[in-house]
Amino acid sequence: MPRPVLLIAGGSRGIGAATARLAAERGYDVAVNYLRNAEAAAAVADAVRQAGGKAVTLQGDMATEEDIVRVFDQTVQALGPLTHFVHSSGIGGKNSRLDAATAATIREVIDVNLFGAVVCAREAVRRMSTAHGGRGGSIVLLSSIASVTGGAAEYVFYAAAKGGVDALTNGLAREVAKEGIRVNALRPGPTKTDIHEPGRLERITPLLPMGRPGEPTEIAEAVLFLLSDAASYISGAVLNVSGAR
Repeated sequence: MPRPVLLIAGGSRGIGAATARLAAERGYDVAVNYLRNAEAAAAVADAVRQAGGKAVTLQGDMATEEDIVRVFDQTVQALGPLTHFVHSSGIGGKNSRLDAATAATIREVIDVNLFGAVVCAREAVRRMSTAHGGRGGSIVLLSSIASVTGGAAEYVFYAAAKGGVDALTNGLAREVAKEGIRVNALRPGPTKTDIHEPGRLERITPLLPMGRPGEPTEIAEAVLFLLSDAASYISGAVLNVSGAR
């Protein structure tokens, strides 16, 4: 039986990299998308191979339609029909109140976190849906607990983009429910990744209910659950993985 094929947008670092490593241990072949750090992506791909999976690294800007389409096409060419997709590409932008944010910052954050997620989801459906000749599959989108808390005084523009991801999850899950595709999202709380501006994680840690940020592997465990057949009747869910935040 062929191994499932997973493409991770933003798979070279943080939660995406942790998801790739865990997925390989659980029987997936993995396409690791990255923007700039080819060395980090190669290290993740090596870990996938060491766990017995096939891996490919694919450079592409997940805020650009042309790159997104190309990365999906290259995944299928390298590994076979796509069965699973995780959108883990994300940036927080320069932290500030909204009235101090530049239009460039707002645009970049929305393009990466929301526009990219929508176009990636479209491309995943085009390849997985039984209406398009696919075999079905599972999509997991990375939202943020900021979509609930609002990100006041730090990045309400980021929170707004992630709120759009929540809505995308809800609507798309219903749209493709009879086409063999499940669509779910996670809302991580503050997690030990490089998405944070320097010093932010240390500043907010005393305010967190558990007194610590999350580990990327803790988020990845939830991602793998939603991808798996153990979640076969879960679609349209947005799961908080936020340490009670």
